[in-house]
Amino acid sequence: MVVRRVLEWEVVRILERCSSLNQAKEVHAQIYIKNLQQSSYVLTKLLRLVTALPHVPLHSYPRLLFSQLHTPNPFAWTALIRAYALRGPLSQALSFYSSMRKRRVSPISFTFSALFSACAAVRHSALGAQLHAQTLLLGGFSSDLYVNNAVIDMYVKCGSLRCARMVFDEMPERDVISWTGLIVAYTRIGDMRAARDLFDGLPVKDMVTWTAMVTGYAQNAMPMDALEVFRRLRDEGVEIDEVTLVGVISACAQLGASKYANWIRDIAESSGFGVGDNVLVGSALIDMYSKCGNVEEAYDVFKGMRERNVFSYSSMIVGFAIHGRARAAIKLFYDMLETGVKPNHVTFVGVLTACSHAGLVDQGQQLFASMEKCYGVAPTAELYACMTDLLSRAGYLEKALQLVETMPMESDGAVWGALLGASHVHGNPDVAEIASKRLFELEPDNIGNYLLLSNTYASAGRWDDVSKVRKLLREKNLKKNPGWSWVEAKNGMIHKFVAGDVSHPKINEIKKELNDLLERLKGIGYQPNLSSLPYGINDREKRLLLMAHSEKLALAFGLLSTDVGSTIKIMKNLRICEDCHIVMCGASKVTGRKIVVRDNTRFHHFLNGACSCSNFW
Repeated sequence: MVVRRVLEWEVVRILERCSSLNQAKEVHAQIYIKNLQQSSYVLTKLLRLVTALPHVPLHSYPRLLFSQLHTPNPFAWTALIRAYALRGPLSQALSFYSSMRKRRVSPISFTFSALFSACAAVRHSALGAQLHAQTLLLGGFSSDLYVNNAVIDMYVKCGSLRCARMVFDEMPERDVISWTGLIVAYTRIGDMRAARDLFDGLPVKDMVTWTAMVTGYAQNAMPMDALEVFRRLRDEGVEIDEVTLVGVISACAQLGASKYANWIRDIAESSGFGVGDNVLVGSALIDMYSKCGNVEEAYDVFKGMRERNVFSYSSMIVGFAIHGRARAAIKLFYDMLETGVKPNHVTFVGVLTACSHAGLVDQGQQLFASMEKCYGVAPTAELYACMTDLLSRAGYLEKALQLVETMPMESDGAVWGALLGASHVHGNPDVAEIASKRLFELEPDNIGNYLLLSNTYASAGRWDDVSKVRKLLREKNLKKNPGWSWVEAKNGMIHKFVAGDVSHPKINEIKKELNDLLERLKGIGYQPNLSSLPYGINDREKRLLLMAHSEKLALAFGLLSTDVGSTIKIMKNLRICEDCHIVMCGASKVTGRKIVVRDNTRFHHFLNGACSCSNFW
């Protein structure tokens, strides 16, 4: 027996060094010579080797190997079940599992983990539930940590989070994998409260769990919470990797504050993930600086990268585009092509947006036509929205409408919204009517679409149609989403303002500053634009509402709290209204300050009474 064991170990040691079918067959011959052909231990190792070779069909050599075993043990059965579970078809894996049970061979943990992984891969929750029942009926697996973690993963990937949580709650023993799997699942569906409850209850947290929370908060637009968790991570001395950094960089990008941007960049540099060292972190930093209103700093990061890929190029192209730097975006696109980097979907979103802002219709059409043929990028609804915006912004409304109506996929709100906005700017109520009809179906509660259609009718003097939209608004009793803005003070602190806000400790000073500013603007011809407000209230009430818009309050505070001559940066959750846009233009002229406003569409750079968007956003 001792000699046999030594022989088995020696053969297995040789098998571990094999990397081809011919080598495996040579060892198989030695197995016969050494009379080990009925050793389940050795044959299982050989099975695992040949089933892992990509070009070896499972039904040929591996099945023949298995059939030569007179009494295969659970590990040999599992080797073949696992191979079919990974490579398919799943039905064969189940067939072997059934044969195994008929021969009264007891499955092991690895048997079930392989089957659960296969169910998760094909999102077959019903089959997964049946196998879960098998683990309970057989006994001994309800306390198996490895199997329970596989069951949780299966239910999570099949979208049965409630079942996953039930398994978790009933587990007699859990490890960090059990907790982290559920935490990630909750973050993906946006239930950050449940994720946080689990996270706080986890006795020992590793880097993966901390990263899951940071990334979860960032992906669910809760940047301050992401930063708070990241700070705790740092205080506890937890090691970070590039995934952790990308998550917190995304949170900083959402806040749009230079203070946090520079802080996180310093951490990245000190952790060995500087812009010249890591292309993933460098690309995220480009995106962050662009969204913080500092496209020059973003470009400095880009230039400092030793390695650049499609993500870094795309981030920079999109950054230039949303800041109105269309020529720079397009030039960088062609520079990228010269380096041999292949563009992707995001690259084309950026370059088409740039063409749109620069009015380069012919160039945009050529790029759109070449996407799939030359670069393998299939048109998407988002890319059609870019083309619709390009054509309609340039005044080709009928051509844009024809493009939308011939799209190969279902058109979404972004496509029709671009057409409605351009119809208003170009005074085309007929196209606006078509676009708004689709928008009312897709976004029935979006009050902005109704107001834009009504204003387009009013501009064309179609007062009966204006009355119809007003009536529809009254019947639906729609309310505008609450607008909020935040501005960075001199000390780097972020101050948030909600429309109609009176809670700020300096609200009286802010109101006085705003009143003084508006008086100065009236001196150069400013008149409040009341058309962007709901109907049913008088003009005095409309003026008061306009005065309370969050970006105006943020502007007034910025004038109070930052140095004369410095740039005021304002971030807003909604599209900036026409009146606020007029005020920002005027304020940049009478104060001599540069004002940068990021709304939910793009950046507006106001300087000397003009905006980078040329009053079309």
